[in-house]
Amino acid sequence: MEQIADRRTQLAPSPQFSVEPLDMSKIKDGILVRAPNWLGDAIMTIPALMQLKKMLPAHCGLFVICPSSLKELFEDMPIVNMTIALSDVHKKWSPKDIRIISKLRAGVGILFNNSLRDAFYLRRCGVSPLYGAAARCRGILLKRSFKFPERKCLELNQLHHTNKYLSIVKALGAADWDGTLPEFIPKVPFEQINREILELCEHSRLMTMAAGAAYGGSKRWASENFNAVADWWIKQGGVVAVLGSGKEVDIGRKVAACLPENKIFNFAGKTDMSELIYLLKNSRVCVANDSGIMHLAGALGKSGVAIFGPTDWSATGPIAGNWKIVHEKQPCAPCFKRECPKQNNTCMQVITPKTVIEKIQEILSEH
Repeated sequence: MEQIADRRTQLAPSPQFSVEPLDMSKIKDGILVRAPNWLGDAIMTIPALMQLKKMLPAHCGLFVICPSSLKELFEDMPIVNMTIALSDVHKKWSPKDIRIISKLRAGVGILFNNSLRDAFYLRRCGVSPLYGAAARCRGILLKRSFKFPERKCLELNQLHHTNKYLSIVKALGAADWDGTLPEFIPKVPFEQINREILELCEHSRLMTMAAGAAYGGSKRWASENFNAVADWWIKQGGVVAVLGSGKEVDIGRKVAACLPENKIFNFAGKTDMSELIYLLKNSRVCVANDSGIMHLAGALGKSGVAIFGPTDWSATGPIAGNWKIVHEKQPCAPCFKRECPKQNNTCMQVITPKTVIEKIQEILSEH
C-alpha cells in the first residue's frame, strides 16, 4: 500500500516555457479566462487565477467563463470580478453570450479547456490575443499554444494539472505561486442556510463524505466501505454528511443504510454551492473518491482522505498538502477508464475501511 505523506514533494516540476510577458497596456479592461467544465478541474485552475489577478492593474478585471453549474463557485471567490455562465457549454454560443462577453472588452483570453469552439467564439467576441494548451487543431486561433506531454496509462504521470495551468500563466509573466489559496465567501450568509445544515455545521465532529464520482463507476470506492467508515465515526461520537449530485442519491442512501438517522444525513442533490462550502469548511475531516468535492474540500483548507484507483493521484490529487492519499498500484492502473474493463475494480477493492480509518486517525493526531 502506497502511503504518501506529502505528495507535493513527489511531483515533477512544472513544464518550463519561455517567458513572454503580457503587455499590460493592451489588455483593455481585463483578462478573460475560459474555465474547465468539471468542478475538480475548475478548482485546479485557482492558483493560476490567483497569479493572473496579481498581474492586473487596479482598473482591470479578472473575468471567468464557465458552465452554469460552476457560476456560484467563481462568484464566491473575491479574486474574480465577473462570472459569465454559458447557456450551453456543448453547443454554439448564444447571441446573448456573445453580446455579454463582447461588452467586457477583455484584451486577453486564456483557455484552460481544450475547446476549439470556445477559441473561435472568443475571437468572434473581439478577444485577442488568445493563449492555451495545444489541442484540437486550434493553434491557428491562438497567439501562443503550449504543448504538454501526452498522458500515459498504467503509470503515474507526475504532472499535476495545477502545475499545468500555472506553467501557462508563468509563461505570460506571472510570478511563482506561493501555495496560498483564496478565501471563499458564499453569497448566502451562514445564519441564513438550511437549519438542518446549520446545526450540522456547528457539530464539533462532523465528517463529510463524497462517495460518488461523476466521471464513472470505476472511480467509486464501494458504498459499503463508506458505510463502514461512517459507522466507526458515529461510534466515536461523530455525525456524517454524505454529499454529491442529484444523480448520486442512491449512492448516498447505500452509504447511510442501517445507520442511525439522526447521525448520518444524505444530502446528495440537496445542497447548493453555499451550503456545500459551509459543510466542507466546518467538517473535521472529509473522506472522498477522486471527485470535485474532494478538490473543493482541499481548496477550502480542510484535511481529508482521498481514495484513488483507476486515476492518477500525482496528476489530480487535492491541491492542498494536508490530505492522505490511499492508493495501491495495480498492474492495470491507472487506466483512466470510466468503467472497469475487467469488471472487478481490483484497484479500489484492495483498499479496506481499516486502511482509511487509520489515515483518519493520523489526520486527527496531526491536527
